[in-house]
Formats: sequence, structure tokens, C-alpha cells
Amino acid sequence: MSEIQIRKDESFESALRRFKKKIDKEGILKEVRDRKHYEKPSERKR
Repeated sequence: MSEIQIRKDESFESALRRFKKKIDKEGILKEVRDRKHYEKPSERKR
């Protein structure tokens, strides 16, 4: 699970921006989209 520590005097918007960048870098959203529906192994090979 990804998390960030909000820095002193940091706005919510900048913390959210850092969090989104971290999630994107780790590829979590892509993995969630890929796993949303089951894909058979035979379909994966195609």
C-alpha cells in the first residue's frame, strides 16, 4: 500500500499531486485496470 507523509506547511493539493505521481510511477492504477476483469491465460497469449 502506497502512502506519503504530508510535510510541514504543505498544502493538500501538492500532497495529492505527489501521491498521484508515486502511484503512477509504481504502476498501481494500470495493474488495477488490468485486473478489473478476469482474462483467461489463452487470451493473454494473444
